[in-house]
Amino acid sequence: MRIVFFSTKPYDKDFFEKYNQTHELIFHEVALSEQSVRLAEGADGVCVFVNDKLNAVVIDALKNLGIRIIALRCAGFNNVDTEAARKAGIKVVRVPAYSPHAVAEHALALIMTLNRKTHKAYNRVREGNFSLEKLTGFDLYHKTVGVVGTGKIGGVFARIMLALGCQVLAYDKFPDESLAAAGVKYIELQDLLAQADIVSLHCPLSDSTHHLINRQALAQMKKGVMLINTSRGGLIDTQAVIEALKDKTVGYLGIDVYEQEENIFFNDLSEQVLQDDTLARLMTFPNVLITSHQGFLTEEALSQIALITLQNISDFQNGLPLVNEI
Repeated sequence: MRIVFFSTKPYDKDFFEKYNQTHELIFHEVALSEQSVRLAEGADGVCVFVNDKLNAVVIDALKNLGIRIIALRCAGFNNVDTEAARKAGIKVVRVPAYSPHAVAEHALALIMTLNRKTHKAYNRVREGNFSLEKLTGFDLYHKTVGVVGTGKIGGVFARIMLALGCQVLAYDKFPDESLAAAGVKYIELQDLLAQADIVSLHCPLSDSTHHLINRQALAQMKKGVMLINTSRGGLIDTQAVIEALKDKTVGYLGIDVYEQEENIFFNDLSEQVLQDDTLARLMTFPNVLITSHQGFLTEEALSQIALITLQNISDFQNGLPLVNEI
């Protein structure tokens, strides 16, 4: 099959070409949108990522171009109008689990860096400043960690925190019995927010979870809470979090995703003036750590993303059941 890729980075091309044996792959750096959809002309399918826009207009254009399958090389699909795709007769497949350890471990990295301020210590030492002032952290041991969403990634993260000696609380509409048996305590969300020293988000973005962390939720949290988000930026009301940082309700913020990350994350903007005032404001806080959606970026995860995506496409071509269909 002829597959056109959008939002392609060098690592995408490297890993997909490494594992591809059957399909014709065409790579474009530009994101899929109403303006770029014509690049899919002559293809059987498109392969897209988290910031590609697949609204009803784009879906209709893809249908008119003869596109039969949309292959997401990620787990989330909130950027796809799945109902429009269904009506257009276009199959949508995804990679539901590539390496949950990659994202879960990145959440831990954010926690450890914010806590022990290793990013600040690194810069100090390089400048010849060996002072320990303002680098005091806290023991994670025996701290209460709240995990919102215990799917594959949240489950791995919960087990990591258990191994560090933390008390782990969790909220999920569908509790995992194996996690409960391992020591995770499932409680209601409001109780988790009230008790946790660290709150880590691991749930998908949907209408019901949009701005899950809003002013009301933040008001329920412990003073000085650490908030971590490696899932989707839209889970957090950014303006509300900025206010909570200013009044010290939130003592630490670590995010690998941002609600308005489109056209910012995955791009080198070092020679440009940042146009997003909200993100610029976040970057002024000394207790905020931002990474640009790199939680998935490990050798193991990139390999699995390529292998599963290519298998999804091959299964469609061969008329086999699409186990990862949305």
